[in-house]
Amino acid sequence: MATPQHRIGSGFGAQSTTEEVLHGIDLTGKLAIVTGGYSGIGLETTRALAGAGAHVVVPARRRAAAQEAVAGIDSVEVDELDLSDLESVRGFAERFIASGRSIDLLINNAGIMACPETRVGPGWEAQFATNHLGHYALVNRLWPAIARGGARVVTVSSNGHQFSGIHWDDVQFERGYDKWQAYGQAKTANALFSVQLDALGRDAGVRAFSVHPGAIATQLGRHVPREEMLAAGWIDEDGNPVAAGLKTPGQGAATQVWAATSPQLAGMGGVYCEDCDIADPAGEGELTGGVRAYATDPGQAARLWKLSAELTGVDAFAAV
Repeated sequence: MATPQHRIGSGFGAQSTTEEVLHGIDLTGKLAIVTGGYSGIGLETTRALAGAGAHVVVPARRRAAAQEAVAGIDSVEVDELDLSDLESVRGFAERFIASGRSIDLLINNAGIMACPETRVGPGWEAQFATNHLGHYALVNRLWPAIARGGARVVTVSSNGHQFSGIHWDDVQFERGYDKWQAYGQAKTANALFSVQLDALGRDAGVRAFSVHPGAIATQLGRHVPREEMLAAGWIDEDGNPVAAGLKTPGQGAATQVWAATSPQLAGMGGVYCEDCDIADPAGEGELTGGVRAYATDPGQAARLWKLSAELTGVDAFAAV
């Protein structure tokens, strides 16, 4: 039975922190993987999960930077992973599978936003390839360890998904690139991925969620020009963040930590969450709260999974 896409009254909200959502939760003996878990809300997530007793694996494109960032946090290990390179994904997954360990929590946190037109792999648009296809391939290659652990898999989407659904006729933006449309498509893909993974994995005890972390002043916006941020009201003339409703990194990480660990979500999955609760369907207008219907549509989720399998050559459920 599908989980309704409506708030459950978790008791938490936009200002809740990782410390608050983890209160009373003991993760001793659990293993978590957090992609990009060495900067921004990823680092806050790593710190929070390790603080609750989990052993955290941080796969990182910049391994030395990651090791420096997590130094001093107990029970964290760093490995190498570039999500835009499927051979790098394969290498990380093979190393992890060879360790024989199970995965209890997997948070697909790493991502890029609104970058200049960039092509990776066989010419794929970089935001779709990095934010979605890399994580798709990672989860499918790690599937034996994920299934063994009956893991929760949380993928970081964004209310930026409201910029665009999937451009089915031009997924790679070969007929003209728009950085915000491409970002919106990638974030919609993150949500749809979670819908289909949950449908495929729930019989193995694996549940999947996507989350909008909120607006946080991190390095995610490094590709957005200063003039554009000024015009959007994100920063002032001195470059200080001033956008309304900005969260601290600890508040921004709270929703993915809640989705990965909360007993309130037992038996649930396949839904988009925000502000430490399941989100309601979005209303009319651009960038409202909630989630667009196209980002949780089971038919589109299955179609995206099929396309992703064709592009990456990986599908853990192909024989199922």
